[in-house]
Parts: sequence; structure tokens; C-alpha cells
Amino acid sequence: MPALLIASFPLDTTRRHAAPGPLTDFVVQRAADAYAELLAEWRPVTEAIIDLVPGPLGKGELDGALRQAILERLPRTSFLPPAVAPAGDGSDELPESLRPRDAEVVEGAGADTVRVLAEVLPTLLPAGLERRVELRTLGVARVRLSDAVDRLAGLEKEPGWWRRLYDSLAGVDPDRLTGLPVPLADGRTTIGPRQVLLPTPDAARIDPEVLARLGLKVAHPDAAHPLLEKLGALPATPRAVLTTPQVRAAVAASLDDEGGALWEEDAPDAEELADTVLALVRDAGLEPGDEPWLGALALPDEEGELAPAGELVFPGSPFAQVMREGELAFVDAELAGRFGEQPLAACGVLADFALVRATDVVLDPDELEPREGDFAEPDDPGLLDAVDVWCEDILDRFPDSPVPPVATELIAVRDLDLVDDDKWSQALALLSQPPLRDAVVQSMRILLPDGTHEVVRPYTAWWLRGHPVLDGRRPAGLLAAGGDPLLRGLYDEADATGFDDEQVLRALGVRTSVAALLDEPGGAAELLERLADPERQVTGAQLHGLYGALAELDPDQVTLPDELRAVVDGRVEVVDAADAVVVDSPDLLPFTEGVPLLPVPPARAAELAELFQVRRLSESVTGEVDSEGTEHEVPEPVRVLLGPRTPDTYVEHEELVVDGVEIDWRVTSDGVLHAATLEGVAAGLAWAAGQWPRRFEVAALLEDPSRTAELARDRWFD
Repeated sequence: MPALLIASFPLDTTRRHAAPGPLTDFVVQRAADAYAELLAEWRPVTEAIIDLVPGPLGKGELDGALRQAILERLPRTSFLPPAVAPAGDGSDELPESLRPRDAEVVEGAGADTVRVLAEVLPTLLPAGLERRVELRTLGVARVRLSDAVDRLAGLEKEPGWWRRLYDSLAGVDPDRLTGLPVPLADGRTTIGPRQVLLPTPDAARIDPEVLARLGLKVAHPDAAHPLLEKLGALPATPRAVLTTPQVRAAVAASLDDEGGALWEEDAPDAEELADTVLALVRDAGLEPGDEPWLGALALPDEEGELAPAGELVFPGSPFAQVMREGELAFVDAELAGRFGEQPLAACGVLADFALVRATDVVLDPDELEPREGDFAEPDDPGLLDAVDVWCEDILDRFPDSPVPPVATELIAVRDLDLVDDDKWSQALALLSQPPLRDAVVQSMRILLPDGTHEVVRPYTAWWLRGHPVLDGRRPAGLLAAGGDPLLRGLYDEADATGFDDEQVLRALGVRTSVAALLDEPGGAAELLERLADPERQVTGAQLHGLYGALAELDPDQVTLPDELRAVVDGRVEVVDAADAVVVDSPDLLPFTEGVPLLPVPPARAAELAELFQVRRLSESVTGEVDSEGTEHEVPEPVRVLLGPRTPDTYVEHEELVVDGVEIDWRVTSDGVLHAATLEGVAAGLAWAAGQWPRRFEVAALLEDPSRTAELARDRWFD
């Protein structure tokens, strides 16, 4: 014990120790009183005074008794140094010293934090004393930092004091500061920084009174500190203010008693709320669809009546120009002039076609019935016209199942049924621009009950196909003006003047080319169905090109037709598919009287026969040569012209008879050319060499070999 006691203690018989008894006990108690008085009067009061607290054990019996007596008095003795010393001018209510039983040590707090806290919690001891054994001996209370912060609830201090506190707490674990009070700009104090908005330069344009009446919490500018943002507060940018739960709830309730039914008596009315929200939307630079819930904002229409923004049209906008008159009301002209198209369109006012976006849509017609009456969510599929019929059309493609398929992502254009019939050319031009275009041309993925996926036509393309949107007619089954000549006669032509977006036309079912038609699911079946329609006009040249394109398809993609269009004795007719024959050898054409022929490029003949499971001409006619002839060598100029596959010789006949029929030429199965005329020799050599288009050049060389140089020069332009 760092003190010397001088006192008259009675001694025992050895005169070496104090004699036990009432007198010794009395002197010990008086000595303990004196020691406690010395500590209470010690000045200045510093942390060093803690060294004067005796330890729990003494060297001897008298020492132990004295220490015990002192330790019984010190908890009630005011001698410990407070974290913040009084100024000494009488104006400060902070204590000069603290009694141990009243004092507290904050665990986990730095010196700066404790000094600031001590200004409102005067029982705090300086930081750094948590490990002093003497304080544990005296029973000094220990307080966690989070508990000390919780005790600040309801405290009224100037914002600058709070900022000093936040500055001292930098670096502290955020989980220990969740209950930190935050002074607000309207004079209130809230508990916890979450959902508190921090003032920014942009926030100066927002009326704080209106925000307060909406229940928003905006921190006082003098108290704003980076720590608050770290703890969950948000900078009061226009976007952050706009997306707060309070503003969203006010927008959702804006049609209920003009916005005041669900709020306090001084809540902003519908006009004030609309101005505030539109200003926030404008300053945030929102685009249409960024915040779909804004479509419920109550705005005045042209008659002054309130209506949801999503059910109003911006006057003079592209959508207003294609909409039927009287279908939807226009937004108030004064409001439109004051804010302009961008913020109003971002709130759902229709300036262009609007998109419905939804994910994991269950394809159940009963659940997808079109919504009528009350305002629906902007992304509700029920806003789409005839969406239940579209759903049934999709379900018809798949086997019945108790578990309905699911559209993984639905992107569709709404309000198509509001377009004026005479304005569809303008409307299609709008639908061809991003982001609306994706809803027209991008296929939709369907998740089936067995876990597999299928691709189907999107809703928007389905709707447009079935309505007279192109030249007053339904686009499905029409041929674009200037489209593929091979499809003429099979499709009625549509006038799409000024609209040449081939991809959109294809999505609408307008046929542009054979390749695009066959690339579409079901395209081959559609083409074969039209070819089998005797009312539709097709030429032999068209058939040749169409069958050449069909021959390139995988047989698994084509269902075998019952009827086919064929050439019979030069006439194009519809015949039974089982009777048709693919033309694969021109030398056998003389044997085809009355035979339905399928014209096709020679290189595709085998594929077409396999596709339709029909015979080839070479399989239908034996083509045995019955006459005798003389063998001749093929002239060198001809071999040069036709290339390495040219036969070395041919057999010339006075009269070539094959299967009892007189013909011009025949290449037998063993590759030998038999011919009876010069033109027959030329045709046979060209066919055998795989150079059929050069048969007329071969004929010219056979007739006049001197034309070799002339024909060689002409081939420069092949």
C-alpha cells in the first residue's frame, strides 16, 4: 500500500504485533476513514490516483484488515477521474470526480469516443482503464460500446456534437453501431442510420418540408458524416429519394383520397406529390420502365380528373398519333408542358408503346385472363390483349400435362388493340425500333414439365400476325412486295411501302424468301401445303427452285406430304405423292409421258427423292440400248473444255433405240455415251462430265473445231 500509517495501536506481549481486540479494530476503522478522506481531497484528480487503491491482500494481519476496511469505503468515495474534466468556471455540470459505484468503463471505445460520450454520460471513466485490476476490485461497472450508444436514444444535442461523435467512431465495427441516433433536418432524431438520407448538392432542389411530410428521414447537414453511409444511410440523390419505401407507398396510395388517406393530416396532396415525384424523376434521369411502379402515380388528365400515369397518354407523342381517338385520356397539357415528355414517360405516361416484362410466367389461361377495371401493375401479363388465347395456342403445341409450362421470360408490347386501323404503317415503324423490336423478333423459351425447353413465337408477333396490320390484311401468309420470285403465286403480295425491315416482316409471318420460310419452324410444312393447293399458281421454273431448296433440309424436319406439285407433260399439276418421280437424268425424259416429274437441280435429286420417299427417274426406266453403233474418240478441244471427267470415247448410232424408243442420247449405267445426233453427243458429254450448262458450247466445237479460241475467250465472262 503506497502510504505510511502512524497510529497508537496496542501491542501484544511480544511487543512486535498489534494486539487484536476492539481498540485495534477501532484504530483500523479510523485509519481507513482517514485514507478515504485523503483520496477524496486529492488534487488534481488524474488517472494516477488509481495507483493508490490498495490491492486485495496484505502482508500481515493488520495490513489485511486495513486494506479490507479501505476497500469497503472507496466504492462510496468520490475520487476517480471522469473522462471529461469540468471547466472550473461553474458553468459545467460535469463532476470533479466519480465514486467507483457510480463510475463506468466503456469497453471497445477509443479515447476520442469516450471523451465525446462523457459529455452526455458523465459517469464514464477515461478510455484505456478496462484492464486495471483496481477497478475490478472496486466493482466499477463495465459497459459495451453498443450499450452506451443505445443510451443515447432520445438525447437532444446540436448536430455538430453528433458529427464529432461519428468522427470518433470511424473504424468501429458497424454491427456495434446499429442503434446510433441520427439528428434529422426537421429537428427530429431517429434511431439507426438505415433508411436515412444524407444531404447532397442535388438534395438542395428537393423541398425538405415535403419530404418530411412524406415521412422521409433526411439527416441534418451539420451532422452528415461518411460513417452514416457506411452504416446504411444513403446519399439523398433524386433516385435514392424516389425509391424510398415512403415515396413508393405514397405513389401507390396517391389515388386514395388524393394521397392523404394513408398518411398524416399534413401529407402532401395529389398535385404536390405529383410535382415532387416528377421533379425527382426528371433529376434522376429515369428512362421509361426503369421503375415500373411509378405507373400508379395519380396525375390529372385533360379534364382535371386524377388517373394513374400508366393509363394516360402524352399529347402529341408517337403513341398519341397512332392511337384510336378516345381510347385513353391525355395527361394535363399544363403538366405536360411544365415537365416535358421524358419524366412523364418514365412515370408510365404513354409516349410510345409500353413493354410488359415478367419472368417465370405460368402458362395457365385461367390465370392469364386480361385485366379490366382497376389499375394493374405495369408488368402484369394481364394487361396484354387476348393473352389467354395466346396461352391456349401455345399449350396446343404440347401434350396435356397437369403441370403447365412456364415462360422463363416474357417481353411483350401492350395496348396493341388501341391502334387506329389506318395508322398501322406508323405503328409498325415504332415497333421496329429498340427496345420494342426485341418483343417482336426474339423467340420465347418455354420450360416444359419434363425439364426440357422449347422455343415459341413471342406474344407480340403472335398478336400482329392475326390482325390486319399490313395493308389492311393479316400479315401471316402474305408475300412482301418485291419478295422472293419463287414464292409468287403461292402467297398474296402485301404492300409494305416504306417498311423494309425483313426481320420484323418475318416475325409477322410475311414471307420474304424461301430460305427464311424454311428456316422458320413449320415453314417446310407451310410451303408444301401451299404447293398442294391447286388454286395457287406455280410455274415449272419455280418448282425447280423450290424443290432445290427443300432438298437441302434434314428429312426429320419434314412430314411426308400426301400430295405434291409436279410437271406432267409440260403442265404443272397437283398429284398424289406416291406417283411422283424425281428427275435425275435428262436422257430419260423421252420415257416420261404422263409421268409426274419433280424438277430439281441434278446435284439435289437424290436428296429430294429421300426427303419425299419417292422414286428417281433413273430407277423407273431401265434404259437399255437396243441398237448398234460405232465408237469415236472425243475431240481434244472438247476434253479441254469439259475437264478431266470427260469420257474418252462415245458410240455414234444411225438411230439410237432405247427400250424400243428412238432417242437422241443415252449414258448407260456403265458410263458409256450413246448418241445419234450432234446435239445428243454434246448433251451426253456435258452430262457425263458434270458440265451440263456447257452442252451448247460442246455442240459448237463439235460442229466447228476452229471456234476453240473464241469459246475460250468467252469463258472469261462465266
